[in-house]
Amino acid sequence: MEKTSLLVRIVQKYTSINLIIRILIGLVIGAVLGITVPKATAIGLLGTLFVSALKAIAPVLVFILVISSLANGQSRIDRRFGFVIFEYLFSTLIAALVAVGFSFAFPITLKLSGEAFAADSVPSDVAQVLEKILTDMLTNPVTAISSGNYISILFWAVIFGILMKKLGSDSTRRLFSDLSEILSTAVRGVINLAPFGILGLVFNSVAENGASIFSDYGMLISVLVASMVTVALIVNPLIVFVALRRNPYPLVFRCIRESGITAFFTRSSAANIPVNMRLCERLGLDPDIYSVSIPLGSTINMDGAAVVITIMTLAAVHTMDISVSLPSAVVLSVLSTLAACGASGVAGGSLLLIPMACSLFGISSDISMQVVGIGFAISVIQDSMETALNSSGDVLFTAVAEYRSWIKQGKSLPTFLGGETKVDI
Repeated sequence: MEKTSLLVRIVQKYTSINLIIRILIGLVIGAVLGITVPKATAIGLLGTLFVSALKAIAPVLVFILVISSLANGQSRIDRRFGFVIFEYLFSTLIAALVAVGFSFAFPITLKLSGEAFAADSVPSDVAQVLEKILTDMLTNPVTAISSGNYISILFWAVIFGILMKKLGSDSTRRLFSDLSEILSTAVRGVINLAPFGILGLVFNSVAENGASIFSDYGMLISVLVASMVTVALIVNPLIVFVALRRNPYPLVFRCIRESGITAFFTRSSAANIPVNMRLCERLGLDPDIYSVSIPLGSTINMDGAAVVITIMTLAAVHTMDISVSLPSAVVLSVLSTLAACGASGVAGGSLLLIPMACSLFGISSDISMQVVGIGFAISVIQDSMETALNSSGDVLFTAVAEYRSWIKQGKSLPTFLGGETKVDI
């Protein structure tokens, strides 16, 4: 009994510390261990297990939560959802245009060899990307859950949820409500272990990559990071300000802090879905909306992917000494936006769309696949920044749509946005 009591006190003490502080402590410890004992691979297992747990529970959580929300919810998916979709696509297009600006201001050339990076399946045009999205949508729902196919998961969950609301019994609806609560509780438990997962992920990155990556591809990394930071700290806040007419940075920084940091290390928008849903809950958002918009955002809200596709493509263009007109750069931005929506929500998912964008300028697949290889070489930074931007934006734009509707209804905004409504800070 005494041992049990001690364990309970330790857990209570651990959970009483702010999660961000715990994550930062784990980050520092992981970096130190990666430098001092890089061969202690067992430490890295913590990161692998953490990401695996998130990826395992996320598809089931999304499927059950969407069905439960639609079957039991009193509100409906209304104009808020349409505004979220608009924000996703508009911000992705602006991100691509920002990337074009940086590429023109700081043209990059790459050192290409005779060897091309190999890949099993690379789309050749936007039509193939859209075809894949439609095909994925109609995947068997059991297969979709097991493979983490969120387009299909959302499609079937919406259908089942609507039908259950009309045809299901009260006991069935209560069952899904209980399952939703059980899964949400399990997610909170996994997220509480995030500091240990971050420790392992940071250890792996430091131990495997060191600092050599900066000397080989420093300029390319700098332009990619600068573009994404510009989108995160200037473009997105402007979108928030126009929508809410409030200081956007308290909301922007909170989304970066509580979603972006975790996404930076997991490098998977799909794995970060449980984290984002928990943050939406803490922000006081409507689960009928965020239970759909967050997993959908992990597929179509791809600001970071648009930046990567655009900059890497223009780097190949500059390397081949191909002239680029302003109209063709705008076309590239639109193409990158559409292509980014088809990027997989896993590490490196956007890189395989680079050859499609390169084909716009007549660049051969042999050359473009070498660019993909360079992308994978710098992915520890590129993909981490990309995922942090994408995933934090999912919550940001969902919150903006919700708070915008509060303003129209005359409801007070949360205190951190200058209102009077208290949310879970």
